[in-house]
Amino acid sequence: MSTRHWAACVLLLVQFAIPTGAAGHPDTAAGAAIYLRGVTSSGAPLEGARESGLPPAQGAAAACVSCHKHSGLGITEGTALIPPVSGRYLYHPKVASHDQLDLPYVQTVRVNREPYNDATLARAIREGIDSEGKPLGALMPRFALNDADMASLIAYLKTLDPTHVAGVSDTVLQFATIVTPDADPVKRRGMLEVLEQYFKDKNTFPIAPGPRLHTPGKGIHAKSMYMANRRWQLHVWELTGPASTWGAQLDQRLAKEPVLAVVSGMGGTNWAPVHEFCKRAAVPCLFPNLEVPVVADQDFYSLYFSRGVLLEAELIAARIGDAKPTESPMTVHQAYRAGDSGEAAAQALEQALQRRGISVESRVLPADGEVRRALDDVVRHASAADALVLWLRFPDIESLGEAPGGQTRVFVSGLMGGLDRMPLPAGWRAQTRVAYPVDLPDKRVVRVDYPLGWFAARRIAVVAEQVQVDTFLACGLLAETVNHMSDIMTRDYLVERLQDMLGHRILTGYYPHLSLAEGQRFASKGGYLVRIAEGERTRVIADGGWVAP
Repeated sequence: MSTRHWAACVLLLVQFAIPTGAAGHPDTAAGAAIYLRGVTSSGAPLEGARESGLPPAQGAAAACVSCHKHSGLGITEGTALIPPVSGRYLYHPKVASHDQLDLPYVQTVRVNREPYNDATLARAIREGIDSEGKPLGALMPRFALNDADMASLIAYLKTLDPTHVAGVSDTVLQFATIVTPDADPVKRRGMLEVLEQYFKDKNTFPIAPGPRLHTPGKGIHAKSMYMANRRWQLHVWELTGPASTWGAQLDQRLAKEPVLAVVSGMGGTNWAPVHEFCKRAAVPCLFPNLEVPVVADQDFYSLYFSRGVLLEAELIAARIGDAKPTESPMTVHQAYRAGDSGEAAAQALEQALQRRGISVESRVLPADGEVRRALDDVVRHASAADALVLWLRFPDIESLGEAPGGQTRVFVSGLMGGLDRMPLPAGWRAQTRVAYPVDLPDKRVVRVDYPLGWFAARRIAVVAEQVQVDTFLACGLLAETVNHMSDIMTRDYLVERLQDMLGHRILTGYYPHLSLAEGQRFASKGGYLVRIAEGERTRVIADGGWVAP
């Protein structure tokens, strides 16, 4: 090889080669940080310039995920079509029509353009020029990435593969549900009965695909395998022992029984190890039954119906904080049993009130055993306070003695106390307000009647109504989402599609409305404070409107 030829080769390698990490490969972790968080390898925020006078994007706002989504499959937003940036789509050879595309159909894909290579893709990212030399849309920022960061980002895009997913085969979709050792056994039984029957029904009465899906060459879905027809299999992952071992147990179960997603589930006071597992393993965890969920809005894979007792704490804090100021500082007393869900709620309430300059005195009751005397002592001391908050279960509420005297207002957890079945003594009702993070009974009746009728037709005993209705809702949302996914069965895409369609759901069970905007993990955002009406029959009446703290 001549010196001139060797020099030309070196120049080409310098210009187009992808820099590699320490192990001789591009650093996909650095690429993930750019794509998902908008952070470059130096730790500096990603910056993207835009044309046509649009403001520049920076940091998380500039991250590729904000438009192209976790899956890299893009989305339709109004009239804007955000194309897929998964490597398999970007590098796919040009074809004349969608029917000739040997990849799962994506609405926003362009099949009649020249394929990208590493050099033209880098040009598109830096200069906004596509694989055919045409300018990209004005919404696409231009990123001045250095060679190492560009190589890392491109390498990461190549890992976004919509064709190979654990828990998915040509005939079966695998799902799991998780039960922690501290889960309520009655609620556990009710949840599992609903889950198992739903899966049985799903496999007995599959949704038939439309004719166009079976007619070769007759439409964009012709090659779709239409996953709605695939059999669903449920794995019940029962955890045992201390919480410190749950992560390892879940890793072992996932390795033995790969699943597409976790649906529903049942936990006690500590769901954090499960949440962390779903985050670490990138497995969607869809709407578990919890009183104390994990609040981490940027953790993509876990979705919850509500913040549970933590939302109740916010509702109570808002009501107390909105009270007219008095000459002396306000004081609040609260009581909860050690180790119960009320402990986390009490901590959240104390922090919220202290930010408002309100003093809080907490009384921790024994985890087990009778606490009537201790509660009487709590109530007696609370007579000098502005408010008393009780994070108690059904039996403890039922055993309450005389209500506090004076002007003390009382607040009680609805979720812990049984919601509509709460046995609040008559002498407490006038001054007590119940935190109620669901819709009112008369407003939700139509939405709840459908699952209750489904239970009755299948002889499922209603032992924990909200848990069972929530479980049925979680299954329905999963089924509806899968039916809209065609043959793109990836975990990220499952979460994205569910978020997109959730706001259009009509039958939302206990909740007036469900929605998940970008970065939101809790589908229902608010609740009521209610009072229990006088009389023998428990009847709740709203004390104000729906509040979303």
